[in-house]
Amino acid sequence: MHIKTTETSCESIPLPIVRLNRTVLLAGVLGALTLRQPLLITLLFVIILPAAIFGRRASLVYFAGSRLFAQKNREAAVESPQLMRFNNSIAAVLLGFSQLAFLLGAPTAGWILAGMVGVAAAVALGGFCFGCFLYYQFNLQRYRLFGK
Repeated sequence: MHIKTTETSCESIPLPIVRLNRTVLLAGVLGALTLRQPLLITLLFVIILPAAIFGRRASLVYFAGSRLFAQKNREAAVESPQLMRFNNSIAAVLLGFSQLAFLLGAPTAGWILAGMVGVAAAVALGGFCFGCFLYYQFNLQRYRLFGK
């Protein structure tokens, strides 16, 4: 799903920012699990939700990554903003349900849901993006059902 280009398009997201997003998710979930602090999951939810709803213009991670990796971003491979938003939407839904589970007194379910986000981020950092796979399958099935 990554596109190699020497010129970063205004509409694409450089891979250093994508990796930063995954790292933030993984570190946040691991930190929350280690400290047994659901409030860190809330913080992750608050960081990811605007990016899922409004895209990169509301993404704290995109803003930070644009500044931190300005040099690398110029020549980095890029990813589709729709794919990044889809992945952030999945993370936001899982983190939101995790919050709901914590509020309803089901901490085990909350940790499992948050853990799913952490596992997906870790696997994506390792090279296989499960959200990308789901995005591809979703679009494939939508095309089969409805055509173009």
